[in-house]
Amino acid sequence: QVHLAESGGGFMQAGGSLRLSCAASGRTFSSYTMSWFRQAPGKEREFVAVLGRTGATNYADSVKGRFTISRDNAKNTGYLQMNSLKPEDTAVYYCAAGGIFTARANNYNYWGQGTQVTVSS
Repeated sequence: QVHLAESGGGFMQAGGSLRLSCAASGRTFSSYTMSWFRQAPGKEREFVAVLGRTGATNYADSVKGRFTISRDNAKNTGYLQMNSLKPEDTAVYYCAAGGIFTARANNYNYWGQGTQVTVSS
């Protein structure tokens, strides 16, 4: 089992940058695929980015070229670097860990509590 805790959210003006962190405890984080999802008010949770155990990545079209997912296995921490932020990026961001390289939320076993990101125009 692994426990996840996000941090780094906050308030930012459009065009700015934020870096989210996902601290993992419990079983070795490197043995999991890691993803980021987000949920805006009144909307369903949506896929943002995934990083597999081999280093493969995939991004939602809406964030490609602006967001970068990474991890530091020595620190048991994952990251989401968000650049060129837009108001439509406003959401609660969740990190997730699972055994499959997928964008489907249902395939992830472990979730953090979320961190709020608010982008003003």
